[in-house]
Amino acid sequence: MADSSPESGAKRPQFGSRLLSDPARVFHHNAWDNVEWSAEQAAAAQRKVQENSTQRVCPEKQVDYETNAHKYWNDFYKIHENGFFKDRHWLFTEFPELAPIQNQNHLMDLLSENKRSEVPECRSNADGPGLITEEQHRCSSNSLGHKTQTLPVEKKVTQKLSHLEISADEFPGSSATYRILEVGCGVGNTVFPILQTNNDPRLFVYCCDFSSTAIQLVKTNSAYDAARCFAFVHDLCDEDQRYPIPRDSLDIIILIFVLSAIVPDKMQKAISRLSRLLKPGGMMLLRDYGRHDMAQLRFKKGQCLSENFYVRGDGTRVYFFTQDELDTLFTTAGLEKVQNLVDRRLQVNRGKQLTMYRVWIQCKYRKPLLANTGS
Repeated sequence: MADSSPESGAKRPQFGSRLLSDPARVFHHNAWDNVEWSAEQAAAAQRKVQENSTQRVCPEKQVDYETNAHKYWNDFYKIHENGFFKDRHWLFTEFPELAPIQNQNHLMDLLSENKRSEVPECRSNADGPGLITEEQHRCSSNSLGHKTQTLPVEKKVTQKLSHLEISADEFPGSSATYRILEVGCGVGNTVFPILQTNNDPRLFVYCCDFSSTAIQLVKTNSAYDAARCFAFVHDLCDEDQRYPIPRDSLDIIILIFVLSAIVPDKMQKAISRLSRLLKPGGMMLLRDYGRHDMAQLRFKKGQCLSENFYVRGDGTRVYFFTQDELDTLFTTAGLEKVQNLVDRRLQVNRGKQLTMYRVWIQCKYRKPLLANTGS
């Protein structure tokens, strides 16, 4: 499974403007934006979800999927390595916060831009084609070879990070002025495009994943530069496991199809812990599965773990969100809404004459500039 590569030397256009006004033209393009569902289609989707949720996975197997979640993801990466997805270059269109830093006043410019970008809840936003065939929240990269030696990395804190109190002046990337963390990085096809596109010497990128196999693949990729990036194994749900980064130190945290992979009742604490790492004014960016996405409707009876939470055939799990659920997670963690959009996309297989309705949610939430964030 793969997405299309960006055009050489061309800026990827913002999606959201290709509208299907004539149903007879549905197979003229690969995808259509801002697709409105009819009442009949919405009702049919609801019936499908009710049908595939009637038979739940037995408790013993549910315990296995939770206890051995790391094993299922390690097996996934051992099978696919870095050949499952291509790099997510669409990110820079949907999340310009990841693009190159232009000046020392970037944070203030960012906050002003975020204020101007607030839009009504009902608007459908768009992503790039990097998500067209994405059926898991993980990713891979085997295409980049760019390397830049810039920022020093503190080597003394690369071991036993989960047991250390992180000093504010001694941690990987401590001399950077703009720091990004990707949670659930897979094998790096978000991280590596960021490093390739943004060569600002003040940037440092952290990336972590539940799978030790995935992190090993990141570190052995030719694009991995320890002077600009720090990859580490981390369980998002383990409250006793520390991040190798002090509080109030990150400008951006990005979660791309990762929150949906964990047990719903552990999501709030995971987001609250992450919010503490953000600087005042820092942003949390998310893209994930929305309720009644095609992937949810395709599940069979016996794959449902709990309401809107399913297990795939390979043992990995996925949840399908509503906007309100995500808003509650972020605001409870003390963050302020900048963006919370549903992207309803009609994808087309012109060869097989098939239509596929995708539903994704894209969010941007900011940590208040004032100290009393509640996080």
